[in-house]
Amino acid sequence: MLNFSEQCMDMARSILGKNLASINSDGSITPVENEVSLDFEPGHAALALGEFYRATGLAEIEGFDIVDLCARCITAQTNDKEYTEDGLAYSSLGLLSFGPSKDRNPVWERLLDDTRKNLDKRLLSRTDYDNHFQIFNIAKSVARFSMGLSKKDETGKLIDRFLERIQQTSSANYFDDKPSQGFDGVFDIYGIISFVFIRQSLQLHANMHLRDRKIPSLRTFAEKYLRMLPDLVRSDGLGWDFGRNIGAYGQMHCISMLLQAMRDMWISEDKMPEYMDILCRLFQFFFMTYLDQEHGYLVIRDSERSGAAACTTRMANFDAARYLCQWSRLAKTVGRNMGDAKPSVARSFGKYVLFDNSSRKEQGLFLYSNADTGLHVHLPITAPGEKNTASSLAFPHMPGIFDWPADRYLPILIPELTFGGKVTTPSYYGKRCTTGLGLRNSFFFRYEQPDLITVDGEILKGLGSCKVSWNFSGNKLTGDFVYSVHAPVVLDKMRLVVAIAAPHSEYRVPMSFTIGQKGLGVGIERDDFQANWLDTEVVSADPQYRTYWGKIHYLQVYMRDRPLPMRPGVQYRITISLDPDIVYAE
Repeated sequence: MLNFSEQCMDMARSILGKNLASINSDGSITPVENEVSLDFEPGHAALALGEFYRATGLAEIEGFDIVDLCARCITAQTNDKEYTEDGLAYSSLGLLSFGPSKDRNPVWERLLDDTRKNLDKRLLSRTDYDNHFQIFNIAKSVARFSMGLSKKDETGKLIDRFLERIQQTSSANYFDDKPSQGFDGVFDIYGIISFVFIRQSLQLHANMHLRDRKIPSLRTFAEKYLRMLPDLVRSDGLGWDFGRNIGAYGQMHCISMLLQAMRDMWISEDKMPEYMDILCRLFQFFFMTYLDQEHGYLVIRDSERSGAAACTTRMANFDAARYLCQWSRLAKTVGRNMGDAKPSVARSFGKYVLFDNSSRKEQGLFLYSNADTGLHVHLPITAPGEKNTASSLAFPHMPGIFDWPADRYLPILIPELTFGGKVTTPSYYGKRCTTGLGLRNSFFFRYEQPDLITVDGEILKGLGSCKVSWNFSGNKLTGDFVYSVHAPVVLDKMRLVVAIAAPHSEYRVPMSFTIGQKGLGVGIERDDFQANWLDTEVVSADPQYRTYWGKIHYLQVYMRDRPLPMRPGVQYRITISLDPDIVYAE
């Protein structure tokens, strides 16, 4: 993997070279045009600089003093009035990357006494979290003990608490990033993020014996995500594509987990060729989709695509540089030959991954792949977090074919019913989730919602229920939605949206999936709501309708915008069929 390591380091140097000038004399970060800096960006920059130092041992790059820039960023993050757990944790690991013990750390030597005192005080501060913010407490504990700011090490206790809560919130032991407000059961890529970040923190811990004791516990839970990857990653290399913080990050986090697992020997020898192939595909997709190879920096927003509001272009570049340095270092440790990768054989399958099953709700992810056409969809039943977006809705996700806008809500391919201002969706949770083989080698996935739920995650007791059934036969998908109400009620509106999009015209991998001339083959098989197709809406020029990968050009809306009295004892059904013409973009 030496060539891979060198390629990663060359890219990291290029990205840092294009972004280090954005670090101001006070440590703040200058945003790119039309963006606003986030409070925790200096911390992300500090860790990127620390990872570069760990990977190369160099304190200078293109005339920039790495030690001085890191000290500036840590100073800005530590003394910022807006205290952020994220930024402080990243900056503390950035500091620790230059060496354990403050007596031999060149960055610590350049911090002023007031900054040192303030950093010590803030690293000691603890707020107990039951979501991914707990990983920042772990990082702070690692930094405080390893730098000699405390003789008491809380790291082991904090990791144990983090893992215990996984067991408490998920019957299948997946990480639920429970929001402070809203519906719980947020099973998305933050599970991978958390394990990657904790493992990175442990690698910097001064006590290697603690690290060795805690790695087996982490492995028990992290391996669940590793086992998902062979079924999750698409043939063209697209990785995690539902929930929050996807796009470029959906690739980077998966690559990091794979390389960490290879370094720690969590992957058996017989499985290594398969996972090497997954690594190659993930990296190629990341490299060709998000890197401007001519100018050498990461592009997450442009005229054709967008990203989450919680991430700026500048932060994404520093995060990419950090990960590339990490990958370069890990690849040298792994020491494998990329030629050992064994291309996987395309296969057809339908599989349900259970995240949680309790008396209150069931959540999981249905995966379907058709080897003949390349159809590969993810259908998640997970909560959206504090902000509802289309990424978390229960429709077949397949970028390039079944697309949705980044960081924006739209009822893509599923009915949205509105009652008295309450907007409901057949997403977020289910009961009695079942999957299996149907007629003629088809697969089905079914679940029920005993109570309807709003797009904001509010369960509406006593209003009505919904039964959902998806059938997958070859290249054809059929979604059947059956609604019942418990008392007479008036439906204000029903709508369903089909988005017609395309991969990025320039930044894409060869043989990426897109829609052919025959389109998505959308049909309404049955409609008891008596809705109508509205005029096709052209949104090519509207930046709100960019995806994480390309641009949405048209929206087809199927809507009933007049009241409909609904009666108990009557079933109201709508059935949508999809038969997409899948081709490869040239």
